[in-house]
Amino acid sequence: MSFNSATNSVILVFCAVLLPFVGCSTHEEMNQSSTNHKNIKDGIHKLSPQMKSDVRVHGFLLWAAIGLLMPLGILTIRMSYKQQGRRRKILFYLHLVFQILSVLLVTAGAILSLRSFENSFDNNHQKIGLVLYGAIWVQTAVGFFRPRRGNGRRSSWYFLHWILGTMISLVGIINIYTGLKAYTRRTLTSTSLYTILFTVQVCFMAFFYLFQDKWDFIQKQGVLISGSADDVEAVTPSDPVILQTDSNNQKVLILPAESCAKRNALKNLFD
Repeated sequence: MSFNSATNSVILVFCAVLLPFVGCSTHEEMNQSSTNHKNIKDGIHKLSPQMKSDVRVHGFLLWAAIGLLMPLGILTIRMSYKQQGRRRKILFYLHLVFQILSVLLVTAGAILSLRSFENSFDNNHQKIGLVLYGAIWVQTAVGFFRPRRGNGRRSSWYFLHWILGTMISLVGIINIYTGLKAYTRRTLTSTSLYTILFTVQVCFMAFFYLFQDKWDFIQKQGVLISGSADDVEAVTPSDPVILQTDSNNQKVLILPAESCAKRNALKNLFD
């Protein structure tokens, strides 16, 4: 037997003896890798019942605080600008109550998240949430240190309080959406219904904010033309008027004689 034939025989025997072990080892490694991957996936997506409950409570607290009470506070203080006396005070105190409640709920949600969740702060929801916590507490301090009217710092304070409050509300609403998305990714549970309901609520509040700002302007849209076509005079809809066209094809606004009689009733009595 030549050397090459002996070598080939040794190689064949070696392969026949060791290949089954290599195949089994490879098969076991693949199974182990698949099992580890499955365990990692299950660890990411499967939360304990207690953790799921804490996440839901956290989401509800932050929605009630940033998604509901803060926008309501903005609406009430916006509406108070057009009121006088007692109504203005009531709306101001409603604004104060809404904002204090929202700060308390945000604080409770922050404590729950910091104590119960794994906060690695490696995603946008956690990063934005941490910034919001700090900004809300700063806004609270700014609100309590409000200068009196007539103070030279009042304008600067108002601008800071307004811009900070508006940004907190807008960014907070965005972060609620990122939270719903994170919950879906973590639990594989659909949050489409909550997303739709929250979107409807936000759209309604935005519409009401814009509508109440234009309500007085809408009520004053009883516009009639007096004199030439380019001369426009606003008249309230309740005013009794007559619109006529003279010989020069110009529209003239004429008050009825009955209205004039009523207006001069006392004068006529003493004539």
